[in-house]
Amino acid sequence: MKTEVIALDLEGTLISNAISQIPRPHLYEFLVGCKDIAERVVMFTTVKEAKFRQIAQLLVSEGVAPAWFETMEYVDWSGQTKDLNFIPDCEAESAVLVDDVKAYVKCGQEEQWFEIPQFASPYSNDDVELVYMLQRLQSHANKS
Repeated sequence: MKTEVIALDLEGTLISNAISQIPRPHLYEFLVGCKDIAERVVMFTTVKEAKFRQIAQLLVSEGVAPAWFETMEYVDWSGQTKDLNFIPDCEAESAVLVDDVKAYVKCGQEEQWFEIPQFASPYSNDDVELVYMLQRLQSHANKS
């Protein structure tokens, strides 16, 4: 099934964490690439929406994220796992989750999980994991 939605984790995936808010290298290009692949790109994070919006606004103002990032769709969810069925107007099978923590992947949705190594200290400017992830997502989209 075609990838219609790319759900993105925030902490450890796109940035360091909600406290230090260090953007992962190649963030801008990754986000733009995701928009080219899927009809929708959504934020699926444990960070509360108000805090996410603050972080997103900062990243956009610093030029490390595109303008749409601060107004992107935010998935409101609860529970222990990031069930793709929480994404409004989306069949879970047509979505993928980019996340660094396996514990958040709902049982039965492992096929849609795109694991990315955690962006952790020491935060290297040589980190290219978002470049690799974009290539994986593009390859997946081309197979669909």
